[in-house]
Amino acid sequence: MDRPADPARISQADLAAMRSEYADAGLSEQDVPPEPIALWREWLDAAQAAAIAEVNAMVLSTVGAGGAPSSRMVLCKYADTDGFVFYTNYDSRKAEEIDANPQVSLLFPWHPLGRQVRVEGLASRVDEAESAAYFATRPRGAQIGAWASRQSSVLGSRAELDRLVASVEERFGDGDLPLPPHWGGFRVRPAAVEFWQGRTNRLHDRLRYVRDGAGWRVERLSP
Repeated sequence: MDRPADPARISQADLAAMRSEYADAGLSEQDVPPEPIALWREWLDAAQAAAIAEVNAMVLSTVGAGGAPSSRMVLCKYADTDGFVFYTNYDSRKAEEIDANPQVSLLFPWHPLGRQVRVEGLASRVDEAESAAYFATRPRGAQIGAWASRQSSVLGSRAELDRLVASVEERFGDGDLPLPPHWGGFRVRPAAVEFWQGRTNRLHDRLRYVRDGAGWRVERLSP
């Protein structure tokens, strides 16, 4: 007897039919700047000009104590030659995993442009003054949320979270909210940065910057 069709099932043929061809825009070793942050900035500007939503969103991957990886989206709030900075609750799962194993990876997925940037490096906490300066620029609602949220802990209900928010609002009233002791930034200092440019026939361009002493060397990877 035939099994009834599963309306939620997506077949291999369905997924294969989603294939799209990439433009033949190349990426040449001769045309890239000597440091990866400069090329990352060019690509970020192009993504912003293309009106890609959340252009500074990046996938952060960490490794837990048992060796299992975990990934989530975070927002890059600052980037320079020293690395890429994001902010989070220091009691969250991601922060605890970084504290135990600072080796992380980042991924900027700019799909409409057929581009992605992969970063591998070590994460470390930014100093408290830098975190406080950024926290002061956040909308008040986000500041309240940072105080109220016990990120990654189990909640009994949404109402429990609402009560925590109300408690913070009552505590601070109309006054300024200081930096929470459990909240701050991480800086990912890259050891390698790969720029991936989609090409026709899946013969993509992949250029990887690798730290080499005080500078960088650029190597081409097979697609």
